Amino acid sequence: MAEKAGSSSGTTGTGPEEPPRSADLKGGPGHTVLLALVLAVPVTKVAYTVGGGGAARDVFVGMEPANWPDVLIGMVLTDPLLASVLAVVVSRVVFALFAARGAVPVEGGFWAVVQRVALTVVNPIAVGVVDACFFGPWWGLGTGLAAYALRKGVVVEYRTGRRRPHGHRAGRSATAGAHHEGDGRPSPGLRRVAALEQWVALGLTTVALPALCFVSALDGQAWTSIVRCQVTDGTRSESNRLIELGRKGNGVVGWNLDTEEISNGLGCTGEESLYVREPWWRG
Repeated sequence: MAEKAGSSSGTTGTGPEEPPRSADLKGGPGHTVLLALVLAVPVTKVAYTVGGGGAARDVFVGMEPANWPDVLIGMVLTDPLLASVLAVVVSRVVFALFAARGAVPVEGGFWAVVQRVALTVVNPIAVGVVDACFFGPWWGLGTGLAAYALRKGVVVEYRTGRRRPHGHRAGRSATAGAHHEGDGRPSPGLRRVAALEQWVALGLTTVALPALCFVSALDGQAWTSIVRCQVTDGTRSESNRLIELGRKGNGVVGWNLDTEEISNGLGCTGEESLYVREPWWRG
């Protein structure tokens, strides 16, 4: 039902009157950057932390494919600023994608306004709550407000005509409900708000988020717990530090920081510090 609310033109054809598909449907800069980061950042994190080359390959083999997302999850859970910016960017990208499919009504009317508000508010509240659970109420409040501001900016873009849901004809106004000047154009203030939101979103997505991701990837900290375990090699048993990659039975499978190989450890105890090596910018 939500998809019908945003596509009031009543046409499903692909005639010459229809504009090209929205950039959000085809994959805008937000989609591209997020995909690139998901692929490149975890590999960079593992390679720098354990020394690259064969060591990184052994770590990924030891983790098994099902556990590979743990690298990105671990980075997010140990860096509140990265987690907050990522939550804001993902919130806006998802909202823009569904808005491009017509899920956000652009016409006027009381129920359209209620639906717009609900669609704009629910996700920022969710990401704010999640952030607050991990990093505290102030991080959650800031993340929720920032996510709401950018999602609200997407709505303003539709009201000013900067965006149109897929399927709207070029000749049909997509700015219903906006504040207009006498000639029917959106007011300068509303246009400035839409432009500011686009620049802020672009800066967060293409500059701030990649920078924070690679700073976190090269900070020398492990992406998961570091434990000290008894490792048996033949008849010899030693106490070694391991980056935990998984658990098998009552032991741990991890990257042995002392012998630089995959090891099985027993009787493990957690260590407080996650630092494995100096950050890249100090090396």
